[in-house]
Amino acid sequence: MDIGLDLKSIMEILPHRFPFLLVDRIVEFVKGERIVGLKNVTVNEPFFQGHFPSTPIMPGVLIVEAMGQVGGILATASQSAEHKGRLIMFMGFDKVRFRKPVIPGDQLFLEMELLNQRTKAVKMAGVAKVDGKIVAEAQLMAAYGE
Repeated sequence: MDIGLDLKSIMEILPHRFPFLLVDRIVEFVKGERIVGLKNVTVNEPFFQGHFPSTPIMPGVLIVEAMGQVGGILATASQSAEHKGRLIMFMGFDKVRFRKPVIPGDQLFLEMELLNQRTKAVKMAGVAKVDGKIVAEAQLMAAYGE
């Protein structure tokens, strides 16, 4: 297992910034294989103001986005020399399922596995977990930019 990454290292890999950076730490990374990221869900997240004020729930689309960001770190850090420095952009999501709501105070663990890496695209599968229970799952496809 390779070493995890802190927020500063994540920001060197991903182009996202607050409030759209949805990964706080990488806790496990195996180049070309798998990655586990962490998102601490806090009540002061901007999306909770409208989703929903009386019952704050993290929007499912943002859970999948967080999975995509963690997957983007895996794909970027696993790139061959010919792809170094190229942006990776997500092209599709399949088999997305939401199992339980994610609420303020949760620690969202995002586990992604590289299924297939080709010259111009990658395919990954992953799950999001809270307290060891799956809250979401998806397959993601991405392409390397020019």
